[in-house]
Amino acid sequence: MKTVILSVALCAGLMTSAMAQEKSAFKFEPVYNLKTTPVTTQDRTGTCWSFSTTSFIETEIIRQGGPEMNLSEMYFVRYAYPEKAQRYVMVHGEGNFSQGGQAHDVMNVLREHGMMTEDAYPGRRDVSKPYNHSELASSQKVLLDNFIKQRNAAPSELWYETLDGVLNTYMGQLPDEVTYEGKSYTPQALAEKMKINPDDYVELTSYSHHPWYSTFDLEIPDNWSHDQYYNLPLDDLMAVMDNALEKGYSFAWDGDVSEKFFSHKNGVALVPVVDSLGFVPQKEKKITQENRQKAFMSWQSTDDHLMHITGLSKDQEGTRYYKTKNSWRDDSNDFGGYLYMSESFVRLHSVAIMVHRDAIPKEIAKKLFKK
Repeated sequence: MKTVILSVALCAGLMTSAMAQEKSAFKFEPVYNLKTTPVTTQDRTGTCWSFSTTSFIETEIIRQGGPEMNLSEMYFVRYAYPEKAQRYVMVHGEGNFSQGGQAHDVMNVLREHGMMTEDAYPGRRDVSKPYNHSELASSQKVLLDNFIKQRNAAPSELWYETLDGVLNTYMGQLPDEVTYEGKSYTPQALAEKMKINPDDYVELTSYSHHPWYSTFDLEIPDNWSHDQYYNLPLDDLMAVMDNALEKGYSFAWDGDVSEKFFSHKNGVALVPVVDSLGFVPQKEKKITQENRQKAFMSWQSTDDHLMHITGLSKDQEGTRYYKTKNSWRDDSNDFGGYLYMSESFVRLHSVAIMVHRDAIPKEIAKKLFKK
């Protein structure tokens, strides 16, 4: 079983494939290549969920005719931590409290608290140093667990303020306003100006142990808020991805990156028929709904990492790959911090996606959004 620690390590980019080569054997030809913002780095944090979804929001602003913005990923993290902590305390520590999260965590914060630029809230006291939440995460966890242990004497009413102080110490206090193009905005007003409405976005998945075209609480540890996901047959889920990219919509992607043939360094992810050829164009396994379900139920395919899919390409053999923007630095591989996940890999290892409602084909949307 993959532990939460392993998932955080993968999300933070602390583990890489040993099967690395000097020069990529792949030549990719773009089919769709959407305009997005520069690759950033989450450094030593398990906050890939915020980096991927913030990139997605920035790209949505561009798609709607807005400016290229550098939004603060840590603004969303700063609000999510205490919400997660409160739920953890209320269930007496029987839930999940870690750095991990899901795309909806960003949208839930945005719905209530708006958004902030990176300049206005960098989310660390010393901007000359990289992000590192190792000490912050452990400090919060110890604090919360100590509160919970006081079962015979209810936790102090000051526990939330104490946690808030810890977050302010490490991440800095949240500003009330943000200046953009010489004008002051509340974070909510900035989100409204940039036409980002969280209710326009949905999360989709594909698992046969729940009814198709219904919603359910996806059974993954990082869905700590118990948000609902729409459930589609696998072919429909893939049709949504393809239609989105064709129509100019990107999407946030959550999935498994701990497999032998996922290599950010090589810039590719495959599901080869023969596992001895290495990272070269080759024949891949045909992935069915049954393959996918088995991988999920056996914990082979888990929600290790969130990234942002911004395009579709083909290699020299005609195999389709989803162009994926990672948050492990723009100099982390030969593709500028991007990688290419094959169609077979995406079919097998996509846990969920977040996409704009309008990117869903009409015939599928009719089944999902029944009146």
